[in-house]
Amino acid sequence: MRFLDTIDISASGLTAQRLRMDTIANNIANVETTRVQNGRGPYRRQVVVFEARKTQLPEQLASRNFENILEEKIGNMGSGVRVKEIRSVNENEQPFRRVYDPSHPDADEEGYVNYPNINIVEEMINMISATRAYEANAKVIEASKSMAMRALDIGR
Repeated sequence: MRFLDTIDISASGLTAQRLRMDTIANNIANVETTRVQNGRGPYRRQVVVFEARKTQLPEQLASRNFENILEEKIGNMGSGVRVKEIRSVNENEQPFRRVYDPSHPDADEEGYVNYPNINIVEEMINMISATRAYEANAKVIEASKSMAMRALDIGR
């Protein structure tokens, strides 16, 4: 693994976790939104789905050395993470919160208002998790930079 590969892998994690934090912040901001712009009901909670990012460099495709064969047999470790999709959690997975408020403009004929399927505690836990993952990726970049500087010092 090359030095810059480590930084590239961690940078993909930073980007993915930043998008995850933005999505969580959007969910928290819309916790009381009972009507979205197109009028199809309350805001739906969004989640970010990640997947492994696997890239093969041109030299990996052309050469059949021991490292490439070993990676084929035991599975490539990947080269970071990417966002596969941002999906809305539907009503079947997590139902809307129903509150009795007949005076609300979005109340149904029974007087109930559908609020988004967002749990603030769950969103805060997800935000802490995303923050910790972001910090871990930043520390990996810092450690890689430190190791490269020490290697340069040894070469002097």
